[in-house]
Amino acid sequence: MKILVVGTGAREHAICEAIFGNAELYSVMSKKNPGIAKISEEFLQADETNLEVVKNFAVDKNIDIAFIGPEAPLELGIVDTLEDAGIKCVGPNKSAARIETDKSFMRNLFEKYEIEGSLTYRVFDNYEDIQEFLDSYEKDVVIKPVGLTGGKGVKIVGEHLKDNNEAKEYAHHVMKTKMGGHPRVVIEERLIGEEFTIQAFSDGKTIVPMPAAQDHPHAFEGDQGPITGGMGSYSDKNGLLPFMTQKDYDDAVKIMQDTIEAIAKETSPYKGILYGQFMLCGDGPRLVEYNARFGDPEAMNVLPLLETNIVEICQDIIDGTLKEAKFKNKASVCKYVVPDGYPETKYADTIVDVDEDSINDIGAKVFYAAVNQKDDGLYTSSSRTLGVVAQGDTIAEAEKIAEKATEFIKGHLYHRGDVATQEIIQKRINHMNDLR
Repeated sequence: MKILVVGTGAREHAICEAIFGNAELYSVMSKKNPGIAKISEEFLQADETNLEVVKNFAVDKNIDIAFIGPEAPLELGIVDTLEDAGIKCVGPNKSAARIETDKSFMRNLFEKYEIEGSLTYRVFDNYEDIQEFLDSYEKDVVIKPVGLTGGKGVKIVGEHLKDNNEAKEYAHHVMKTKMGGHPRVVIEERLIGEEFTIQAFSDGKTIVPMPAAQDHPHAFEGDQGPITGGMGSYSDKNGLLPFMTQKDYDDAVKIMQDTIEAIAKETSPYKGILYGQFMLCGDGPRLVEYNARFGDPEAMNVLPLLETNIVEICQDIIDGTLKEAKFKNKASVCKYVVPDGYPETKYADTIVDVDEDSINDIGAKVFYAAVNQKDDGLYTSSSRTLGVVAQGDTIAEAEKIAEKATEFIKGHLYHRGDVATQEIIQKRINHMNDLR
């Protein structure tokens, strides 16, 4: 079987590693990711949002299944384009992908189908209504562009904004600049709790959930600094997280299952990966947002733990016969290495030296992200460089290995050394204990 993976980053590298050895692997990527290139039968370096180019490559190579990694081509309808050419896809079509690409669609779906776990929200298209709403709303809020911003357009009162007056100004900026591609903004109540992620395979009727993971989105240690695409993440060996119960997990999974059923009624069956970002509050999980694909970095936590053949899972997703997926009973830790100063770095397009053999020898693994392999070496971009991932019988064991692995990566680079440390996890546990 021939499988095409579309995408360039560490998420796609993790997908490719899971497929490698189980099928002939092909790739389309905008920059030459050395990890993907090394294991691909053939790859095409091209813009993943150029749907005709991707389709022509897939047809030319007689691809059986295309696995879509990033959100941008999903928003443009890459699945529709490929399926029209007879190529089956793991990824939702354009209408179903709106669960991520249109936040107002997602919130309206919850309201219409009375799905649990929603929150107070409004969608605005003019500044006067924003002023009126925030002048009368007494709680802190979260400001979000309606469309895609790579996880970097969200600002929270109490963290990035001083008060709801600053929220007005930022909301006006989001609309005026059409951040995310739309002159609209979503304003939501600020939830207090601990964020976590559950990713699930979906065949349009049934979901098969994966181990829960927790991201560290802030740029700097101690959960300080701007929100980024994610500086690292961890999962625990029981599939839960140290601050959550089995009921918390099950309640979140039910929200996701109800969502899949609602999408099928509203648009078309959702086939692919559904990523649920939740806030665990004192009264249980609330849905923050969905992604229509694997998370990055969370894909790097769960995919190396997958014991079931992912090619069989892909076929079951396409056939609508999804049943189960088994994972190793291990903890995992991912730490992202980024250009120094990220996200406002001056060290884009600088060389990186990776001693991959030494990293492998200590039991860790490298997943390459926003890098570019040139003739004279590996270069950074302005985004995240690579993730190092380790497994262990405990989070502490996996964290120690992942941290050690960062010593074998040289350049103008930085990573959060506190990702998944006992100190920061205990902080999460204490926070949830206080809320409950």
